[in-house]
Amino acid sequence: MQTKRTVFKSRLLPYLLLAPQLIITLIFFVWPAGQAIWQSFLRQDPFGMKDTFIWFANYTRLLGDADYMNALGVTVVFSIGVTALSMGASLLLAVCVNRVIRSQRFYTTLLVWPYAVAPAASGLLWWFMFNPSVGIIPYGLNYLGYNWNFRLNPNDAMILVIIAAAWKQISYNFLFFVAGLQSVPHSLTEAAAIDGAGPVKRFWTIVFPLLSPTTFFLAVINITYAMFDTFPIIDSTTSGGPAQSTNILVYKVYADGFIGLNLGPSAAQSVVLMLIVVLLTIVQFRWIERKVQY
Repeated sequence: MQTKRTVFKSRLLPYLLLAPQLIITLIFFVWPAGQAIWQSFLRQDPFGMKDTFIWFANYTRLLGDADYMNALGVTVVFSIGVTALSMGASLLLAVCVNRVIRSQRFYTTLLVWPYAVAPAASGLLWWFMFNPSVGIIPYGLNYLGYNWNFRLNPNDAMILVIIAAAWKQISYNFLFFVAGLQSVPHSLTEAAAIDGAGPVKRFWTIVFPLLSPTTFFLAVINITYAMFDTFPIIDSTTSGGPAQSTNILVYKVYADGFIGLNLGPSAAQSVVLMLIVVLLTIVQFRWIERKVQY
């Protein structure tokens, strides 16, 4: 079968069609990234009047910074927690909705709504619900004998930000899992049911392996989301506390650069964060994708 090839009469037309997207990418992505890389090699005086080129001094200082190492460990725990919770919950909801026939669209619409909520609003919502003074959840936990206080307990604070960030991402994952479940051929599950396989066995041996492309794609998206897009949630709930227990890398870049005015080290942190995400993406596509069944 011969594929059709689009031919433009003018050689300039394809470049004109690509120009708006290329301009946006250059202005809002490439240019800021280049500025961050250049600034990571500089040191400013306290008054911002002079820049000194110091090569890799900002990067080497990060290796000996205990606060940065703590932020790195917090980011690993936070990213794994958000990815596991959001994907697990969304897969469970997608399976439940996929079994409903009559009211499927109604349930899908309700579950998609949280994705329209701004991250900062999502953080404030869960902050009120988990607030030890006025929140309903701490009231119930206190009744069960657990003294919940995310302002003092680092574990409580981490649980709060993971739940808030995962809840924001569940709707996005849910849509892809529903689409993936609907693409699974019913003939395969019906044949397994005839052979005596139960619902759980049919899911883990047939349905879930066929969802591996969707699962792999969402794993990449969720890790990137946890690394970059969760800043508003951290800022509106814990501000990195208590005792920097929720101070993830992207929030530390903000705290050191915009609050502490250490622009050189902050730029170095942003470059390292970008390299970490790129490296994780390469590892996922290079090794983990081999196990994906297309």
